Amino acid sequence: MSLPPGFLDEIRTRVSLSSVVGRKVTWDMRKSNQGKGDFWAPCPFHQEKSASFHVDDRKGFYYCFGCHAKGDAVSFVKETENVSFLEAVEMLAREAGMPMPARDPQAAQKADRRTQLAEVMEEAVRFFRLQLRTGLAQGARDYLVKRRLSPEAQDRWGIGWAPDSRHALLNALKAKGVAPDLMVASGLIAKGDDGSLYDRFRGRIIFPIRDGRGRAISLGGRSLDPNARAKYLNGPETELFDKGRNLFNHAPAREAAGKGQPLIVAEGYMDVIALAEAGFGAAVAPLGTAITEDQLRLMWRISPEPIITLDGDTAGQRAAMRVIDLALPLLEAGQGLRFAVLPQGLDPDDLIKAKGASAMQEVLDQAQPMVNLLWRRETEGRVFDSPERKAALDKVLRAALKKIQDPSIRQHYGEDIKELRWELFRQGRRPARSPDRPQRPGAFVYRARSAVLESPLASTRASTLATAPDDAAMVDLRISVVLAALCLHPGLIDRFEAQIERLKIGDPLHVHLRQAILIHAHDQDPESRPARLARAAGADLDTLLAHPYVQIAPPIRNRQDEDRAAMCIAQELAKLEALWGAEQEIREAVEDLDGLADEGLTWRLKQVSQAKIEAERGPEAARAEGVIAPNGVEMNKDELDHAQKMWASIDFTRGGKARH
Repeated sequence: MSLPPGFLDEIRTRVSLSSVVGRKVTWDMRKSNQGKGDFWAPCPFHQEKSASFHVDDRKGFYYCFGCHAKGDAVSFVKETENVSFLEAVEMLAREAGMPMPARDPQAAQKADRRTQLAEVMEEAVRFFRLQLRTGLAQGARDYLVKRRLSPEAQDRWGIGWAPDSRHALLNALKAKGVAPDLMVASGLIAKGDDGSLYDRFRGRIIFPIRDGRGRAISLGGRSLDPNARAKYLNGPETELFDKGRNLFNHAPAREAAGKGQPLIVAEGYMDVIALAEAGFGAAVAPLGTAITEDQLRLMWRISPEPIITLDGDTAGQRAAMRVIDLALPLLEAGQGLRFAVLPQGLDPDDLIKAKGASAMQEVLDQAQPMVNLLWRRETEGRVFDSPERKAALDKVLRAALKKIQDPSIRQHYGEDIKELRWELFRQGRRPARSPDRPQRPGAFVYRARSAVLESPLASTRASTLATAPDDAAMVDLRISVVLAALCLHPGLIDRFEAQIERLKIGDPLHVHLRQAILIHAHDQDPESRPARLARAAGADLDTLLAHPYVQIAPPIRNRQDEDRAAMCIAQELAKLEALWGAEQEIREAVEDLDGLADEGLTWRLKQVSQAKIEAERGPEAARAEGVIAPNGVEMNKDELDHAQKMWASIDFTRGGKARH
């Protein structure tokens, strides 16, 4: 099977050699220069430790200085995958999103169609450039001079003029022997409903659109008529031209970026031309549409961090902001975007004309990372003065961060968002009271009573309390207390049966005791239950009762006080449920924590911690709240309230007698 001319070139244009080779090698980043398309790695075709395998991404060829292997993307796939030539081409075509040519006898006749269309496009470019020098193009020349485009610059960009005539180009192409079907297929000539042919571009300044190899694939036209329905007009999509897969000024920008210039993404032709003429050669623009995923990948092949210029007008900023959603899922380490915000109402062309290249350079130097623009997009012009509004912001940001596929990048974005969020919300917080600020006379200062910290004694440091076990060990000890207490006070089994069934038990000793307790939960003869339960528990109960922590538990110390035992069992079960609930809540919070902790999440964790602390303290550990009276004496709040009421009831006008 023969492949159409240009088919392999199109594959090489769409699929970079470095991306193909990069799947088989590890690049030596100290020796490689990604911006120039220059990559080095140990050769995949022979064993070596040094990086002697060279890939020239711009030319699309590789060469090994050790084993002298050389070739292009097709030969690399063929050798590394052990496939035939056509199989290698098919694999690359599938990666490039290109269908393989049909395997039929007419394939050879269709093989040169793309080449013929490219020749038609070049013929049209030559015709339009000649028309720019005629007397009818004086208005176009005046406009270009007004836009500060010299004749030399016009030649560099291949700028031309389409006469305001329905058949000027049509007749010129007929004179060159171009077939009508090729004229229409190229997009230069339109076909009416009645079958008549006419020029698509009329009364417009013409800008050639070229692919990465420098071939003219379409045209863009700028109308000089202020009443025209479209100021700029691009050619339609054809076999040559896919506007979502190409960039204006692609090849020159790639060369300039390879020499170290930053890749600048502008909105239109004139912006790119103004940037390039001012010395910013690595400038590109999408072709009449918002930036597409293919164009974004194409930019990253040119430069790892393109700079998106945001026009000062609202429409320009809104269009550039949409790039954020497109780029987030595609971000990789070392591959991102920066955004340069121009002064209000100006585009790059306007700024350069008004203030020169230095002003444009200053804007580029202040380009911001994409995370800042994401934050600005979601917060600008909004007020977050309530928990609900803050939670709504957190929800939007969390959804945006979930689009990032790379875990490391997602984590770093989350950290930056947290910092920005803290700065925003901190602005609305009330300043804390200065410790030197005097209190209002007669005011009561509420505080919780706390113990005075002293150096612990040696006996205290060696105690069971000071050497408390971790959470897992503490759970086992609490379960031991509960089971031992129920064995010694079987009359309480009915009260706690449901909770005992729910206990998460893993220790075989605990499993055996729980089974014995539940079996005797519904004994018909409660009086004989203790004896039967003791026999069923056997040595396992003795093992539990021998543990120091179990021995100090109230139900064990005083086996006659069943009320005290019930209280102890209830407290231990409450502590266990609080601990397990906290663990479950934390697990769910970790699942929700996808790079950004919102206020709802932190509130949940705070409640978990508080519930756990309250359960650990128990009802008997509560501390009375204290106050400091105006005379400086610390009192119990309830006692102080009672004293104030009693004091108010005394009538000093009657000799200190109480009022009735």
